[in-house]
Amino acid sequence: MKPVTVCFGEILWDVFSNGVRKPGGAPFNVAYHLSRLGMDSHIISRTGADEAGAALRKILRQWQIPEELLQLDTQQATGTVLATQGDNHEMHYDILKPVAWDFIAWQPEQEALIRRSGAFVFGSLAIRSEVSCHTLWKLLDAAPYKVLDINIRPPHSDMNTIRELLRRVNLVKMNEEELQLVLQATGDTFDTPADGARTVMHRYGVPQLIVTRGSKGAVYVDEHGQYERPAKQVTVKDTVGSGDSFLAAFLSQILKGRPVPAALDLAVEVSGFVTTCEGANPEYDGSRFDV
Repeated sequence: MKPVTVCFGEILWDVFSNGVRKPGGAPFNVAYHLSRLGMDSHIISRTGADEAGAALRKILRQWQIPEELLQLDTQQATGTVLATQGDNHEMHYDILKPVAWDFIAWQPEQEALIRRSGAFVFGSLAIRSEVSCHTLWKLLDAAPYKVLDINIRPPHSDMNTIRELLRRVNLVKMNEEELQLVLQATGDTFDTPADGARTVMHRYGVPQLIVTRGSKGAVYVDEHGQYERPAKQVTVKDTVGSGDSFLAAFLSQILKGRPVPAALDLAVEVSGFVTTCEGANPEYDGSRFDV
């Protein structure tokens, strides 16, 4: 039986400067890659009753990801993000608000699914609205293994709420810039990403923490030690969703009982592949990576 994973939060369209749109949103991206890598993947989110929402639902069906927990909003439009690429392939995002995923309502069937999940994955963007934030807090109580993918995107980030979330989770993934921002909130500094990770873990009681470092790779830290992996040397098209694919690949192995080093190896492989493609969710099959 495939491990069950549930992702919560934004589902939207990334619209690039050339007018091309790609399905996106960190939880949506993670759900896609988890499905491709052999998980029984589900998503809790909300779209508008518009063409953009209908198109996202069609994509979910094509990906064979269940849509029964994808809510329909007749008042708000489907989420949109305007994505532009800056120096060193770094992406900049204008996240429109309010949109449908700001109003994800609690439903009892969400809890039933989460209670039997191997991982409940959510990002920090969903806390920008009162409705979705309230739903998230209720669902956290049901989740046996909670995974926080920090996405600090000013002005959509409330650091006080992020710090409260850090106290509730089992695994955190963040990039170096987000690590710095989290530590700055408490006046802390760090010499290396591993040192900074340990400070966060000690301050908030986080058992496991991953710091992604772009072209420098990634570091994983837990109470037993740390593991580092360099990034794959590839020709980068864009970096949209690379961190999401990293997290999905890592979880796909951990939930199958594989050791952390093997999980990191696959995470680096998959995220490297994603950067060679346009958009966060290129077409591929798990057999590409022998999973």
